[in-house]
Amino acid sequence: MKITFHGHAVLSIELEDGQKLLFDPFINGNAMTDLDAETVDPDWLLITHGHSDHVGDMVAIAKRTEAPIISVVEVCQYAAGKGVTKTHGMNIGGSYTFPFGKVSFVQAHHSSGLEEDGEMIYMGNPAGIIVEAEGKTIYHAGDTALFGDMALIGEQFSIDVAFLPIGDNFTMGPKDAAAAAHLLQAKKVIPVHYNTFPLIKQDPNAFVALLPGVGEVLAVGESIHC
Repeated sequence: MKITFHGHAVLSIELEDGQKLLFDPFINGNAMTDLDAETVDPDWLLITHGHSDHVGDMVAIAKRTEAPIISVVEVCQYAAGKGVTKTHGMNIGGSYTFPFGKVSFVQAHHSSGLEEDGEMIYMGNPAGIIVEAEGKTIYHAGDTALFGDMALIGEQFSIDVAFLPIGDNFTMGPKDAAAAAHLLQAKKVIPVHYNTFPLIKQDPNAFVALLPGVGEVLAVGESIHC
């Protein structure tokens, strides 16, 4: 599989059979991304939680491409209310096997709501997403604080690549993210959710220096193969 970082928390996974997964498609309004919301063409959309910088262009992309949305039930209900016809609602602790592989939703310590017309819409619990496909295990932590049960996630799943937020202020900062990496025991750790806004300005190279042999920085548009 090929995994590509597209800025902020946007990731894509392309599998050997050609299926394409897109995580947290915050494209319009994201100066860091290399994607175009009008042309990106995923087969599946996976959403960690309901903040605007993660939901992003989910609805428009789902309508245009008919890619099913996989997320917590409240995010899926929101999308259905906007006219999206293909969704698969899940919740923390649940797993489901899709045509591309198995998806598990795990805990994240954060919040989840979307403001529209001056009102806050409840978007369910935030989550991390684990994808098991082609013999590999990929963990997108979403937005989260450090929490001790990351050790349980590391025990339950043999994680090949973990994408962890390092921006601080809204999520873990570099020090806590490095502690999370040790709890998770992932083979490779890649920082996300930084430098998109002034409040989350960080040096990703300083972060990976805390994880010698494990941490790796991906530039926007850069890929790794698993």
